[in-house]
Amino acid sequence: MRPHHRFITTAALMLCTAAGIMAQTPAQAREGPAVTTQSAVYVERVEPGSARRLEPVSHLSRGDRVVTVLTWQWQSGEERGFIITNPLPASLAYQRSTSDAQEVSVDGGRTWGHIGNLRIGSRFATPEDVTHVRWRITASRAMQGRGQIAYAGIVR
Repeated sequence: MRPHHRFITTAALMLCTAAGIMAQTPAQAREGPAVTTQSAVYVERVEPGSARRLEPVSHLSRGDRVVTVLTWQWQSGEERGFIITNPLPASLAYQRSTSDAQEVSVDGGRTWGHIGNLRIGSRFATPEDVTHVRWRITASRAMQGRGQIAYAGIVR
């Protein structure tokens, strides 16, 4: 008999993930959005004797490895960098990102750093403690027009 798993709908995870993505530039309030973002959520499947593959999510179970791909597109002609911030859904335990330029927060976005340097009380924070991730996109990278960042997590 298969053990009971708590299912999380794809729509709920994608909404939690995509709704939290914020791209900010210093002049954004004056000039309107300079960056657009999109998010896609995939589940990683591994079959014995075969390679890993990513599949669009139809439903998720506890323990599933999820990969979120953030695509950004620069809308402005002025050269400047920006920051993409993404709160993690409570149902997702952060694992890692494809970008070394990422910073994480373990306190709801109040402080930022790299996972090996952050503390919660007297202990070092672990990836499971991460509440937000953010990436600083440099002006030179932004001028390339678009890019992608991916990060992985495990469904709690």
